[in-house]
Amino acid sequence: MPFLRTIQKKDSFAEHAEGFPFSLPIFARLDEMDLSRSVTFFVGENGSGKSTLLEAIGVALGAIVVGSESTQVDASLEPARALARHLQIARDKNPNRGFLFRAEDFFGFVKGVKQSMGEFEELEAHYDRTLTGYGRDLAMGVARKSRHGLSSRYGENPHAFSHGESFLNLFESRLVPDGLYLLDEPETPLSPLRQLSFLSLVKEMTERGCQFIIATHSPIIMAFPEARILNFDHSPPLAIKYEDVEHVSLTKAFLNDPEGFLRRL
Repeated sequence: MPFLRTIQKKDSFAEHAEGFPFSLPIFARLDEMDLSRSVTFFVGENGSGKSTLLEAIGVALGAIVVGSESTQVDASLEPARALARHLQIARDKNPNRGFLFRAEDFFGFVKGVKQSMGEFEELEAHYDRTLTGYGRDLAMGVARKSRHGLSSRYGENPHAFSHGESFLNLFESRLVPDGLYLLDEPETPLSPLRQLSFLSLVKEMTERGCQFIIATHSPIIMAFPEARILNFDHSPPLAIKYEDVEHVSLTKAFLNDPEGFLRRL
């Protein structure tokens, strides 16, 4: 059973309708949005509000942000915080784990892991120089264990992986059963083949009780079976079939006649 069922505006929303992000067209008639599937996709053009709403859901739930600051202090999430205060989320239960992932935070996350590994290594060397006896062994063991914990999850050198490999490694390490995951454009670092690997991972985790809400432009990712696709180019966001998604039909048309498209550029 998914964790989130619906999201809707509170009565106080109307008091802020003129400023961003309240003025976005998708919020003008957002009465109630069904999020009850194991996988829901937010699709639409840039600026349609899909990322803003995804972030606002993360703020409202107090989600961890991978590779960034807390939802309560991250300056880039100020519009999402403003929106979250006027949204009401209905849920059936609370997840065991979960996080908000934005593509722009990915490289900061990898950098932070590498930095933490270096700090634990320096701590171990420091304890070796300055302590003796049982206290030395205990302190060095804690630092060594912490560093090995990171290296076992993300590799000895996370920067040595390609972006796609690091991304998949991150998700394989951080996704746990019965979790709620809010993902903004996860296809950004992934080749088409890696996107299929990502879909396989999502399928595995939905079978283990996870729920995903994903903002995406990728026709590959949004093809996930039985997902609910919400089109943010319509106000309010409209549930549509996969074959009716503009990105899908445009990609199909281009692949069927790339030369014809290129001649018209």
